[in-house]
Amino acid sequence: MELWNRIGRLSCVVVVWSLVGCSQHGGALSTAAKNMQPPSVVLATPLQVTYQNELALARLGQLLASNDLNNDQRAALFYERGMMFDKVGLRTMARIDFSRALREKPDFAEAYNFIGVYLTQQQDFDNAYDAFDSALELAPGYDYAYLNRGIALYYAHRPELAMKDMQVFQQRKPDDPYRTLWLFLTSAQLDQNKAMQTLMQQYDSHHNDEWGWNIVEVYTGKQAPAEFIRRIADSTSSNRQLAEHLCEAYFYLAKLSQLQGNSDAADAYFKLSLANNVYDFIEHRYALLELQLANQAPNSYPAELDLDSE
Repeated sequence: MELWNRIGRLSCVVVVWSLVGCSQHGGALSTAAKNMQPPSVVLATPLQVTYQNELALARLGQLLASNDLNNDQRAALFYERGMMFDKVGLRTMARIDFSRALREKPDFAEAYNFIGVYLTQQQDFDNAYDAFDSALELAPGYDYAYLNRGIALYYAHRPELAMKDMQVFQQRKPDDPYRTLWLFLTSAQLDQNKAMQTLMQQYDSHHNDEWGWNIVEVYTGKQAPAEFIRRIADSTSSNRQLAEHLCEAYFYLAKLSQLQGNSDAADAYFKLSLANNVYDFIEHRYALLELQLANQAPNSYPAELDLDSE
């Protein structure tokens, strides 16, 4: 049995590395491409719906059944239950609850933001923009509405407009590596060389001990992907943390592979990102969208949702 386990692990590494051989298009990413070494495949136990998750959903359902709630209270409970549904991967149920929250409280900016995210995943970009516009009209300081509208514009292939939102998002917290990464991915749609130069400048100016800067180091060629993946397994203290880091790591390695012209590697990495079941991370959301776009799969959401169904 041990022999077969070793053979299975070796086969997994060989199969994935066969997808990771990088085509080097242009000079901007050549350093990162040269540093590509066969990465070991690190996997976490996929996250599962916990007893606490199920209990929270049951309690929220009981509270919403009360007749003693005002509109603001019902909106808050629908929103909280929507977030819980989203966390466990029940996105249609989550979207229904966010829509109910807006019915109870039409000026609920956070609910508009979530609706916009779901519309982006559905590739209904025009309505997604409207939702994010509503969120920002109600809460101009709501950073993540800028990010999510920028992502919608990015996937709609409108990089000039996406750049404006990503710049606002990044400038409000320049030491956040994920803001820097999304700005890079957006600007790379326009000019990869210039985007890489900016990324390296931002790394030099703002990097700190936050884990996400390791991803930036891979992009800039300061860290090899094989070492990056190995260090994730060595540095995490729990299965949840490992799953979360791997969800992020594999997503951004997939995006790097796309930029290097290796769609097979990107496809494999997106699937590895999804395998961790970290449903409420944007990397999980958009790994699924990336695979749908690559395979031209239809969206999984209905055109209309029955908001009165239980």
